[in-house]
Amino acid sequence: MIKVSNIVLNIEESMEKLKIKAARKIGIHHNEITYMNILKESIDARRKDVIKFTYTVEVKVKNEEKLGRRLQGKDISVIKKKKKEAFLYGEKPLDNRPVIVGMGPAGLFAGLTLAKHGYKPLIIERGSDVDKRTDEVQKFWENGELNLNSNVQFGEGGAGTFSDGKLTTRIKDIRCSTVIEAMVKAGAPEEILYKNKPHIGTDILKDVVKNIRKEIINLGGKVKFGEKLEDVILEDNKVTGVKVSGKVIPCETLIMAIGHSARDTYEMLYEKGVHMESKPFAIGVRVEHPQNLIDMNQFGIYAGNERLKAAEYKLTYTTEDKERSVYSFCMCPGGFVVAAASEENRVVTNGMSNFARDNENANSAVVVSVGKKDFGDNPMDAIAYQRKFEELAFKTGGGEYKAPVQLIKDFMVGKKTTELLSVKPTYTPGYTLANMEECLPEDIIEPLREGLQNFEGKIKGFTSGEGIMVGVETRTSAPVRINRGENLQSINIMGLYPCGEGAGYAGGIISSAVDGIKCGEEIMKSWAKLD
Repeated sequence: MIKVSNIVLNIEESMEKLKIKAARKIGIHHNEITYMNILKESIDARRKDVIKFTYTVEVKVKNEEKLGRRLQGKDISVIKKKKKEAFLYGEKPLDNRPVIVGMGPAGLFAGLTLAKHGYKPLIIERGSDVDKRTDEVQKFWENGELNLNSNVQFGEGGAGTFSDGKLTTRIKDIRCSTVIEAMVKAGAPEEILYKNKPHIGTDILKDVVKNIRKEIINLGGKVKFGEKLEDVILEDNKVTGVKVSGKVIPCETLIMAIGHSARDTYEMLYEKGVHMESKPFAIGVRVEHPQNLIDMNQFGIYAGNERLKAAEYKLTYTTEDKERSVYSFCMCPGGFVVAAASEENRVVTNGMSNFARDNENANSAVVVSVGKKDFGDNPMDAIAYQRKFEELAFKTGGGEYKAPVQLIKDFMVGKKTTELLSVKPTYTPGYTLANMEECLPEDIIEPLREGLQNFEGKIKGFTSGEGIMVGVETRTSAPVRINRGENLQSINIMGLYPCGEGAGYAGGIISSAVDGIKCGEEIMKSWAKLD
């Protein structure tokens, strides 16, 4: 296969020209290309009057051996497939199935990896399967009936199931392509293989995780929903079993892929003496704007063009005193702000989009970095810090899981909002007009204002228009890191593999899934597969 890079089409050119331009780069007629596949597509919208798409493709051509030096150009190369580093399987026999706690991306892909290689994992998930979970979440959004074990945070697919389904990541690991390919096999659209900023959307992601679960079971794995981890059984600092819903299950290997919101599990592990520490995260609000405001800012006269989907943004700022970072997070074009509480009498927000991203509002978290200077070294204090402001948001919202809402321009001058303008909150089960200062840490209010003012210079109308903020956003990442060594086991408990975002070693769907694969591989290096 031949890779051809930096093929540029402007927005007015049809996709039919892609093959022609690829052939021109190689120096052949386009009829000599017998196969073409897009490897990467990105949009260049820096000039709003000339929006361009840049492609990298792989092709097969007739008489490739005669091309010679033409395959050594700046944008042309012969593809050499990268191979994942091979390893030897362990020989030590397992007496019991490897146990995985949590079925978010980390647990799901740890399970898939082990199942594919004959290790027959047992996955324990406190929440429900994705279909039942969807019904339970809908009940909460409609009437405030919160299921503490099956909600936006807990259940099949993890917190990412009710999100935009973003698949972007900053990590460079060959396992990323393994994850993407598994998702396509499970029903995700093929465009995620090449889009520069791929996403699935909550509507499609639900079917993807369900299909991966079915594959795990078909390969000999086992999944238990509605089963909560209550204790880890230790002997001489080694895992010997777990207590789940009152029953002890023996195991030698335990992957803890609990997600960033399993606070009761963090507390149990801390009391057992598992080594962990607090880590930085961020706290702030969700903002909502008209999607067409973002489209016009990003695409100008081409806003709404059929080749362009709903526009995104990514905004960052460092305060003048260099003490805080302010940034957008988990931006959801054409999406919804959702109630994401997992504990009683606490309000938490998150963002969600369907694959089409066709709702009239855009939303994003806008958050400010916090760290040990704000809540101390003790990991339980970091969790208490989150809880404090979720409780204040519940109180400020007036109870019943209603969220406090404020016009952004009112927040900028410290004024309580008494009337909204054109942008209506998408958050359910309801909202109360408020002053967001009542439920945010005092130390981040001015940094947040400073950052928002900076964002106004990048997107006109961001603070001065009719946009709103919804509070609070506290679950940007885990507040805790469960420390592990090079073999990915806990540094003081043998057989315990802290994994994914909840362990503090990933952020987002792809990096969490990759971490799950790596933990599965570490078990395979030490132990023989089950008979």
